Amino acid sequence: MKHRGASIIFYNSFQQVLLVLRDDLPSISCPGMWDLPGGHIEHDETPAECIVREMLEEIEVNTEGCELFRIYEFADRTEYVFLKPAEFELQNMVLHEGQMLRWFSREEAEQENLAYGFNQVLSDYFNSFFKFTVSSQETVQRPLPPCSLFQRQ
Repeated sequence: MKHRGASIIFYNSFQQVLLVLRDDLPSISCPGMWDLPGGHIEHDETPAECIVREMLEEIEVNTEGCELFRIYEFADRTEYVFLKPAEFELQNMVLHEGQMLRWFSREEAEQENLAYGFNQVLSDYFNSFFKFTVSSQETVQRPLPPCSLFQRQ
């Protein structure tokens, strides 16, 4: 059975998205790669509860009330992707997991090989930037390339 994950696209008024640089540890998946903030959904929680818990644990930000963007069916997991506007000043942020946080423009994000197939997620987000409404929630079928294909050389 595939596991379930929840991630979030924080976006600001400059049309940038927040990414986290994963720790560079060989013992974790996709080390040293840029990623959307998020994590694994526990068996007894909803995707919305998961993203609230994960963001409180990882960056001490409450995401209650965030909106569901889309649900993706990857080869290894079902990923619930949420949206939330944010104007974080990164120098004031607390980061408990990962190496750093950074705001990315669409062009900058497209130049990175993101962990876990999130290039497609961000492409979908930017392509629907002006079209998103709550009623546009949908499930998208996408294959998940292995992390090794995304690792920097």
